[in-house]
Amino acid sequence: MTLPPGLRKFVLTTHITASVGWLGAVAGFMALAVAGLRSEEADTLRAAYLTMPLVGWFVIVPLSLASLLTGLVQSLGTSWGLFRHYWVLAKLVINVLATIVLLLHMQPVSHLSRIAAETPLSLAGFGRLRVQVLADAGLALLVLLLATTLAVYKPRGLTPHGWRKQQERRPPARQAALSQP
Repeated sequence: MTLPPGLRKFVLTTHITASVGWLGAVAGFMALAVAGLRSEEADTLRAAYLTMPLVGWFVIVPLSLASLLTGLVQSLGTSWGLFRHYWVLAKLVINVLATIVLLLHMQPVSHLSRIAAETPLSLAGFGRLRVQVLADAGLALLVLLLATTLAVYKPRGLTPHGWRKQQERRPPARQAALSQP
């Protein structure tokens, strides 16, 4: 099934917007994590850690799911296919794993936010959790940049399924010529 050109462009635009938005939101989240780790002002700490779950649940998670969904529609509705090229398959794996890790990562973020909301802010005892939040954001940024790089460069390489599909689409005379020694 191939999407009509107008719908294909709409899905591509939506996918790029969601993916770039996800990347930008993670960069913003990382800025909050840096501010929370580096600042010694109670108001800055509280603001950073109270904002993180809002950004995570209402911006980053929806953008990651939109990126995943539009990426699936785009790959299934174009000649790239979902299992034909290694770079598409790698982007799918990256997106699925990043989304799962994101959902798991939101638990300590929400915990840190509850601590910031409920206690007078002396987060000295939570240094390891604060560093983990920053490290996770940095790793997420690198993974999303890897996915972006794959999308731009599209390294060559067909999967075995993609190679079979390519052989099936060739004209019969050309297939016979290719199969002869």
